[in-house]
Amino acid sequence: MTSVELPELSGKVALVTGASRGIGYGIAEALVARGDRVCITSRNEETLKEAAERLGSERVMTVAGKAHDEAHQREAVERVMETFGRIDYLVNNAGTNPVFGPLADLDLNVARKVFETNVLSALGFAQRTWHAWQKDNGGAIVNIASIAGLAPSPFIAAYGVSKAALVNLTQQLAHEFAPKVRVNAIAPAVVKTKFAAALYEGREEEAAAAYPLGRLGVPSDIGGAAAFLTSEQSDWITGQTLVIDGGIFLNAGVG
Repeated sequence: MTSVELPELSGKVALVTGASRGIGYGIAEALVARGDRVCITSRNEETLKEAAERLGSERVMTVAGKAHDEAHQREAVERVMETFGRIDYLVNNAGTNPVFGPLADLDLNVARKVFETNVLSALGFAQRTWHAWQKDNGGAIVNIASIAGLAPSPFIAAYGVSKAALVNLTQQLAHEFAPKVRVNAIAPAVVKTKFAAALYEGREEEAAAAYPLGRLGVPSDIGGAAAFLTSEQSDWITGQTLVIDGGIFLNAGVG
């Protein structure tokens, strides 16, 4: 059980993919904290249940499955509609990065897996929430991209290309879904999660030194931004990618 007192219900419902830990959990935590009911998904049912208990299980439901699996997408959306009766907000956070290195030697089967999870799953969930609720009732979608999708990223090239595609998908959906649904993206730099551990583990102080703000990101940094982009305060924002990077892009071009 959560140890904090939960706020009054907002009446809104969110679906957050890849949310049993890390950035996805930070986003779910921010939405629950303002009174939303939330469905969280990830591959592991046990870690999902543990996350729901920490968040406040009376307001959080779980659906386990692989984000790129169309049957899972369908089940998740159908169960949210059956349980909560609406899906105001979709946050596409589920992602994968199973390979490091240049594109020249990339196994194309690995590339397909990266794109299926990082791009096609976001499109699939967006299609289903659109038809299930948002088309007639409005809402917002937030896609979790990466600064790797905004500039060359030699060590995580496939991941970066997929996130660049996600940024463009955000713009396409923003155009198609307007005026009913706003669609935006968030592009974080390195956030301290298990997913990104290879980028800073054992050298966090060195990694953080490159950031003008002097630290790496934490999940709550992204959670707050996602809460903003799914709030009335952002009602005139769509098709945008919000960079949350501790200022690292300020160093561009500096040797």
